[in-house]
Amino acid sequence: MGQQQLLLIVLGVIVVGIAVAIGINIFSESAAQANFDAVMSDMLRIASNAQQWYMKPTSLGGGGRTFSSVSLTNINTSGSNANGSYSFSNITGANFDITGIGNMDGDKDGTPVTISLTVYPDSVASTPVITSR
Repeated sequence: MGQQQLLLIVLGVIVVGIAVAIGINIFSESAAQANFDAVMSDMLRIASNAQQWYMKPTSLGGGGRTFSSVSLTNINTSGSNANGSYSFSNITGANFDITGIGNMDGDKDGTPVTISLTVYPDSVASTPVITSR
């Protein structure tokens, strides 16, 4: 083989290697975004279930227009799934917080995707804790 052919082969291998590295990077960013979206979707579903529970009378197994005793068990929801884990905090009669911790580390800082929402009887608000998007 001539030197020109060897140079072209080496150049081809380098270009393919760079393309593979870029593809892996894009895939991992896409996977992190997908995990963020899935955790957010799960949290909105949990919030909706909690709001339904809030409106249901206590005689029918609901909250009786208070979030005071809301729990994942009361709204028939698991605390974790393939997307992440979920917990309630700051529970009062009028609102509570849901925190979701995903399975992916979107910005490679060592902490997974973390989202916090505050649930009210008729709305949901995002608190400032949205990391690793």
